[in-house]
Amino acid sequence: MNAQNPSIETVNLVRGLIRDVPDWPKPGILFRDITPLIQDPLAFRALIDLFVYRYMRRRLDLIVGIDARGFIFGSALAYALNVGFVPVRKQGKLPSQTVGQSYSLEYGEASVELHADSVKPGQRVLIIDDLVATGGTMLAAIKLLQKLGGNVIEAAAIIDLPELGGSAEIAKTETPFFSICRM
Repeated sequence: MNAQNPSIETVNLVRGLIRDVPDWPKPGILFRDITPLIQDPLAFRALIDLFVYRYMRRRLDLIVGIDARGFIFGSALAYALNVGFVPVRKQGKLPSQTVGQSYSLEYGEASVELHADSVKPGQRVLIIDDLVATGGTMLAAIKLLQKLGGNVIEAAAIIDLPELGGSAEIAKTETPFFSICRM
């Protein structure tokens, strides 16, 4: 398996199991549903293995998963790489002292938070989510980790929607970005 360039078979397997749901969560939005992808044991394993091969030599300290679908991939990847997992949650969901960041997304405004003590200065961190659209959530997570002194090695997603500009905005932060498929 080539971690830098996923095989066409893996990309096709992943892409073929992503379901388009029109007009959700509101009219005009085309939601990319990864539920069929994670229900298929072969596809889910291939996806996690691809990320494991990509990051196994990167000396990561933490995987940061973005609420909520990033938790699915981030926790499996953290387990496989034997590193810690940190959740970036929607505002008001964490029980201890937090740091937060507001952002815009394609259908509104939101804020995310993480525990103030979850990342130590200099720790090598990978951020993962299921999809990057406008990039708001991923950019907010990058800013949060930088506030705490984390060294963001890369931001990753299963799906990149380049026409919405998120991956280009991430590139402006000089944070490397990786996705399995562009849709």
